[in-house]
Amino acid sequence: MTVSQGSDCADHHARMHAQFRWAVPARFNIAQACCTRWARAADGAARVAVRQHGGGTLSYAALQAQADRLSNALAALGVKRGDRVALVMPQRFETAIAYMAILQLGAVAMPLSMLFGPEALEYRLQDSGAVVAVCDESSIGNLLAVRAACPALRTVLGVGAAALQADLDWGVELARHAPAFDAADTDADEGAVLIYTSGTTGPPKGALIPHRALIGNLPGFICSQNWFGFDPAVRMEPGAMRTDSQAVFWSPADWAWTGGLMDALLPSLYFGRPIVAHNGRFSPELAFTLMQEHGVTHSFLFPTALKAMMKAYPQPRRQFRLKLQALMSAGEAVGDAVFAYCREQLGVVVNEMFGQTEINYVVGNCSMNGATGTAGVGWPARPGSMGRPYPGHRVAVIDDDGNECPPGVPGDVAVHRSDVHGEPDPIFFLGYWRNEAATRRKHTGDWCRTGDLAVRDADGYLWYQGRADDVFKAAGYRIGPSEIENCLVKHPAVANAAVVPKPDAERGALVKAYVVLAPGHAPGDALVAQLQQHVKGKLAPYEYPKEIEFIAQLPMTTTGKVQRRVLRLQEEERARAAAG
Repeated sequence: MTVSQGSDCADHHARMHAQFRWAVPARFNIAQACCTRWARAADGAARVAVRQHGGGTLSYAALQAQADRLSNALAALGVKRGDRVALVMPQRFETAIAYMAILQLGAVAMPLSMLFGPEALEYRLQDSGAVVAVCDESSIGNLLAVRAACPALRTVLGVGAAALQADLDWGVELARHAPAFDAADTDADEGAVLIYTSGTTGPPKGALIPHRALIGNLPGFICSQNWFGFDPAVRMEPGAMRTDSQAVFWSPADWAWTGGLMDALLPSLYFGRPIVAHNGRFSPELAFTLMQEHGVTHSFLFPTALKAMMKAYPQPRRQFRLKLQALMSAGEAVGDAVFAYCREQLGVVVNEMFGQTEINYVVGNCSMNGATGTAGVGWPARPGSMGRPYPGHRVAVIDDDGNECPPGVPGDVAVHRSDVHGEPDPIFFLGYWRNEAATRRKHTGDWCRTGDLAVRDADGYLWYQGRADDVFKAAGYRIGPSEIENCLVKHPAVANAAVVPKPDAERGALVKAYVVLAPGHAPGDALVAQLQQHVKGKLAPYEYPKEIEFIAQLPMTTTGKVQRRVLRLQEEERARAAAG
């Protein structure tokens, strides 16, 4: 790109921000925006909301009717406005129904990954004070194992085979209640979703997300998804219904995580389009087969998934009929090889984007992929870049004092509470659940720090430099070392432990643990396997250390804190040496 082109592109990006204005109503409810208004439209019974891969469809009208039944059932169980209701289910019809039911009731949905083991579930259920949990066979065993330690949890509602072990049967309860419900008139600032995010120190923190945050996500979704069938000249501002889009969305991202919920399920439903659900393990063959069968036009795929697809099917269009129009990715850098594969073999330019649970989806690329009617809009994707701030979000790289860093100088990626017009940005979370101190530490004046380091170039693109703390990404999952270390130390053979990322070409990083053994225990392969199973059984499969190294002592500061940075740099040096 020449200097003049870069300047033109920067000017256009500035114009987009100048022209964009938020339209956030005082009263707003995610369920009503994502389901009710579509269900009550003339085509509500015919318009598909969810397609289950290998298992039929659910219309918006049916989604609303089932959500109404469940809202009535939850109300009968004593669930009140603001109460937390836990969801421990994969991508399936009942998960979408449960979200709509909880949100229109005015309660707070607390998604929990079905991959969580008993210890991970117990902490979150206890800390949140969840009063009801909805689960299926994938999680009922772990949930029942910790129920006695969660006194606030009054009722477990079982879906499918889980109904045999739960307090109540989903099917029976929904049949007992009417398919009509008067939705709560929620304030846009009311809490809607409570998602726990891992940190460097201490246990996971619950980020309370308000209803308005969905509106805050929409510019990023529209930009990264090739406008999702909308004409940017007249529909850049999210809001009005449009019925002629033919978009079909799919992502393997778990609907329990921010990426699957706020970047896939909810925005797809907001725009009245179908999302494909798949309850099973990801594989390259599954991905291409599913996209072909359902005519998927838009997708969100982590770099790890794209790498696996590239290796398994170097020329996928020779074997599969694809309709893909737009693709976004996040979690780690895509890299030049995957970027070229998406452009040349999938026929789309992948838009990398950046966000986090607390302030999701604020920066990204906006390639139009040659879509019709989009000349002169968007900005080109630069391989390896985090992208630029999406319209409506004022994002900067700041120093320790909260001052903006000049181009080329690394600093903390931060989001301002107001947009370029001085209007409040609706993307912001309300705070960490029962943790005001952590909420205060997240902010410097009107800036909310992400904890991710980056540099900004002269054209306004951000380039990732790493974390300011010890959190890291492995295969797209956010890993907080503290929870894993705490789990390891509970094993009688472990005196102390430190967890760091080990560079890996396939996953970006592997979870590696340095372990100091307790007296009377000897290192060996058997103990490694035992410790790995110990973590896998209590936390989640993606959190267990793929590699364990036994050492005599951990590097410590003079005040007794573990210096993970020393171990991390050691792993990076080893990786460089191995690469030659």
